[in-house]
Amino acid sequence: MKPEQLAAIREQFKTLKGRSLFYAKKYADVDLADVRTQADFEQLPFTEKADLREAYPLGIAAVPEEKIVRMHSSSGTTGTPVIIPYTQKDVDDWATMFARCFEMAGVTPRDRVQITPGYGLWTAGIGFQAGVEKLGAMAIPMGPGNTEKQLKFMEDMQSTVLCATSSYALLLAEEIEKRGIRDKLALRKGVIGSERWGEKMRSRIKNELGIQIYDIYGLTEIYGPGIGISCDCDCGMHYWDDFIYLEILDPETLKPVPDGEYGEICITTLRKEGAPLIRFRTHDISRILPGECACGSPFPRIDTLMGRSDDMMKIKGVNVFPKQIEEVLQSFPELSSEYQIHISHLEGRDTMRIYVETTGEYDFLDVAERVAHEVKSRIGFTPLVKVVELGVLPRSEKKTKRVFDERYE
Repeated sequence: MKPEQLAAIREQFKTLKGRSLFYAKKYADVDLADVRTQADFEQLPFTEKADLREAYPLGIAAVPEEKIVRMHSSSGTTGTPVIIPYTQKDVDDWATMFARCFEMAGVTPRDRVQITPGYGLWTAGIGFQAGVEKLGAMAIPMGPGNTEKQLKFMEDMQSTVLCATSSYALLLAEEIEKRGIRDKLALRKGVIGSERWGEKMRSRIKNELGIQIYDIYGLTEIYGPGIGISCDCDCGMHYWDDFIYLEILDPETLKPVPDGEYGEICITTLRKEGAPLIRFRTHDISRILPGECACGSPFPRIDTLMGRSDDMMKIKGVNVFPKQIEEVLQSFPELSSEYQIHISHLEGRDTMRIYVETTGEYDFLDVAERVAHEVKSRIGFTPLVKVVELGVLPRSEKKTKRVFDERYE
């Protein structure tokens, strides 16, 4: 923790319990004035998404209602929503961070930026737009869906930057390839985020669109997308440590791990007014990359997300992460980037079925057997593998669901 980060946290703590009923209750037995060192800070309890759900609708607010200018909600579709209030300063700070992201990606005021993520309660669309406008580039706020219109505007407006989820970027890339219109487009960069995506999917989007791509990071609870982004060196994502303090925790002990070791990202906001968060467990898995980046940026980096600590599946007594299956599939050049994992409980035992795509030039049965054998050798059990034609698995205009655990349905 940098001295200026600790100073910002201590300054926040001077009034936090007085401003927030949420934290007055959470820290009822804690004197925040006693937090003087990083070690003191690491003794504080974590904030969980369940805490934010219990505070619904505006119990998390740390400012009077007349200072709240906007609220957003996380993109989850089940359970009580998580509502995050924003002050004008929060909105301005978020735009500043997002503009930094675009600058890091080499976007300039001369660019035309096509924004395809959703608007409304979700933070994505409006966050991208605010960053574009703060930078001074031209925002083309398409929002999600209507691929026909997306491609028309992309061609007619000569959009140079695409903002999208990785799932929708792939769908657009496939449509552009199918229609043979790539040479009519002016795309040069893609700012992609909101879901973890593998190297094979990354390569397909990059190569099929002929663009340079950047992985953007963020979550609704912590402003939204725009708190970090990859650079031209493509070795991790720089994050804005003057706005957030980021820890990496051992998912089991919940103790901070050294730089370079994988664990769960935990974030504390340093400047947020509407809903400051202290030691918020994101459940995203990554690591802090030690050393300076070759790009010269002074901002620290985290590695590409590996998945989520709550994504772990237990199958036949083996702990499995979707990332492990994805790594196996990526080792087969004949497979596309798309897959689905279905887990069910049949006749007293757990079964995993993996659906993957390839072209008709390969023997489906042979590919299935080799994939199943590789999963067995790397992870310890044999799945049922079903190979299908390229394009059979669904594409999404939002986030693609890849894991279906049918044991609890």
